[in-house]
Amino acid sequence: MKSTCDISDELHPNVQYLYPTFKCYGEKNIFSGRIVTIECFEDNSLVEEALNTNGKGCVLVIDAGESLKCAMLGDKRAADAIKNEWEGIIVNGSIRDSAMINSMPIGIRALGTCPRKSVKKGIGKRNLNVYFSNVKFTPNHYLYADEDGVIVTENKVNS
Repeated sequence: MKSTCDISDELHPNVQYLYPTFKCYGEKNIFSGRIVTIECFEDNSLVEEALNTNGKGCVLVIDAGESLKCAMLGDKRAADAIKNEWEGIIVNGSIRDSAMINSMPIGIRALGTCPRKSVKKGIGKRNLNVYFSNVKFTPNHYLYADEDGVIVTENKVNS
């Protein structure tokens, strides 16, 4: 994968930049893929469903409304993501089991951690445009993450 800096240089101003307030979790600092979105608030039912499907070549973007009251995923969902070949996960909210996740071969960006699990009422939406951190995440657009940040482009960037 090209670095986010190289992609930025090549495509600016046609690049969106996630604010650098998201923390890195998991062993993978570098990941990229086609965007799949979920909008949910303190309910991770759709997150579990999505991570139990084939995610090869995709990054799951979870808009949890910046909630820090409960976690949208933990080590079990991270294990599902790995098993189903998801490239990475962005969480506009919290995760839990961070010590375990940090030893797993997955890349996750989240606002922070919270030990409390979410509810499961099946509430949320998927495959819609979500907006947070100055970025519009559109399904089937592309996300690139590395040590320098997270960026979004409309089209896939050739390596």
